[in-house]
Amino acid sequence: MMELHESGEMYLETILVLKNRLGLVRSIDIANEMGFSKPTISVAMKKFRQDGLVEMDESGFINLTEEGRDIAERIYERHQVISHILMALGVSEKNAVADACKIEHDISDETFAVLKKEYVRLINKR
Repeated sequence: MMELHESGEMYLETILVLKNRLGLVRSIDIANEMGFSKPTISVAMKKFRQDGLVEMDESGFINLTEEGRDIAERIYERHQVISHILMALGVSEKNAVADACKIEHDISDETFAVLKKEYVRLINKR
């Protein structure tokens, strides 16, 4: 799997979330969601196309490739699990979501696997 910086992971995660919410995703949707300019998004999407992480159809709609989807789903899963664990520990939803967004990019696979195991245990106790 390709190694990306935090910003690249955020772009791919945003595309995944928007695709689930809207069905079709355009550069302007990503720009609006992330608060970036459309030219900034266009540059990033060109790089992702070159790297084989996204495809753009003739109408300008953006789709994740299999590799792009794998990365986006991995980051999104980390975000969801970490957010829920923090909220279960008493952190407000607002702070849990914001902090999870910071943690999800830097946490090791080993630490995340342990957190995920604990998360599953917490869910099963309910």
